[in-house]
Amino acid sequence: MSPRSHARSGGDIPHVAPRPDGFGAEITGVDLSTPMSPVALDTVKAAFAQHRVVWFPNQPLTFDQQEAFTLQFGLFGEEPFVETMENRPHVVEVRRDPDERTHPFGGGWHSDWSFQERPPAASILHAKVVPPEGGDTLFADGVAAHEALSPTMQDLLCGLRAVHSARSVYGTDGFFAKESGRTGMSAIVSADAHASRSQPLVRTHPVTGRKALFLGSGYAIGVEGMHKAESEALLGFLLAFMTSEPFVYRHRWAADMLTMWDNRVVMHHATGGYDGHLRLMHRTTVAGETPK
Repeated sequence: MSPRSHARSGGDIPHVAPRPDGFGAEITGVDLSTPMSPVALDTVKAAFAQHRVVWFPNQPLTFDQQEAFTLQFGLFGEEPFVETMENRPHVVEVRRDPDERTHPFGGGWHSDWSFQERPPAASILHAKVVPPEGGDTLFADGVAAHEALSPTMQDLLCGLRAVHSARSVYGTDGFFAKESGRTGMSAIVSADAHASRSQPLVRTHPVTGRKALFLGSGYAIGVEGMHKAESEALLGFLLAFMTSEPFVYRHRWAADMLTMWDNRVVMHHATGGYDGHLRLMHRTTVAGETPK
C-alpha cells in the first residue's frame, strides 16, 4: 500500500484541525468513499458535535458513496419544495448555470427546513464544480451567539417559541413564485408551504447539551405570544447579533470537498459573485429530532 493510499484508508483515525475559535474544523486522513471504521466514525462524530461545521478536502465521491456516507450518521432527511435528482430522492443538485442571474439558492440566513417537525440534524454538501471566484458559504454559530448574550436576555428567551413557515419562500405568493430565469435547479411552489410550526427560540443540542439560538431570516416569521412589532424587533436583533462578525465563518470551497454542518445550531448563507461560471454541488441531509 502506498503512503497516499494508507493516509486515506477508512480504517485510520482522522486528523481534526479546528479553527482558532473552535467553530469549524478540517478533517483529513480518512477516505469517505468507503465506510469508516467505528473508531474513525466516532472521531468524526465527536468533531462534528464539538465544532459544528466540518469539511473533508480531496474527497471525490459518487452519488452512492455520498449517500452511504450520509447514512453513517442517521436516516435521510425529507426534502420538501425542491426537485431531487432523478432516481435519487435524497440528493438535491445545487446548481447555478453560467448564464443565470438569479439569486443564489440558499442566499439568505437560514437553518435548512426549520419549519419541519423534525428539521435535519445535518446538511451535507459535496462540491463538484467550484467557480474561480465567489460562491463562498457563510456559517453563523448559534451556540457562541447564545453564550455571548447577557444573562437577562438568555432568561427572556428561555421558553419562547418562534413560528416557522416556508410561505415567504415556497408559498404560492412567495419568492420562488415570483422569480424567473432559474435554470440550474427547480423549486416547488406549493400551498403546503403556508403551514406553520412553532419551534423553541433556544434549543438544546442533544449530544453536547449546549444551548443555541434557532432561527432564520427566511423561515422564522414571528414569536408566539408577541405582537408583530415585538416579534420583528426581537427576531431582527437576534438575527443581526448571531450573524455579526464574531460568530461567522466564511467557508471557501474546492472541488471534491465535502462539508457538513450541524443544522440544529448553525445557520448558513450562500453567497454569489460568480456570474458567468458554473457552480455545481450535491446535497444530502440527515434526519433530526424534534427541537427541544
